Amino acid sequence: VQLVESGGGLVQAGGSLRLSCAISGLRFGDYAIAWFRQAPGKEREGVACIRNSDRSTMYKDSLKGRFTVSSDEAANTVHLQMNHLRPEDTAVYFCVASLSLIWSQNVKAEWWSGGYWGQGTQVTVSS
Repeated sequence: VQLVESGGGLVQAGGSLRLSCAISGLRFGDYAIAWFRQAPGKEREGVACIRNSDRSTMYKDSLKGRFTVSSDEAANTVHLQMNHLRPEDTAVYFCVASLSLIWSQNVKAEWWSGGYWGQGTQVTVSS
């Protein structure tokens, strides 16, 4: 199983980025995919997730309206569209795949420890 994130980079505040998580080695439709992020010195926090079976989505409330998660089953890829970026969005962004979808506003990365994690992609937002 392999998850590979891409699309990170340096962007000015107010700009947009689209992250991608390319997934191989598992039955895409059986899994939920979540995005987490980790800023320097902070805990990894949940950003959004999508259940591929029905494309239902969940978000961290504070990011709703700016971030959108979507799934492309034909390409076995999940995207995270991030608009109106702010310096506080600077972090390494990770995707994770799990058969179990566990989500709350305070979702912990360790709740997804049984899943498959990517290596992360750096997003830096300059002010």
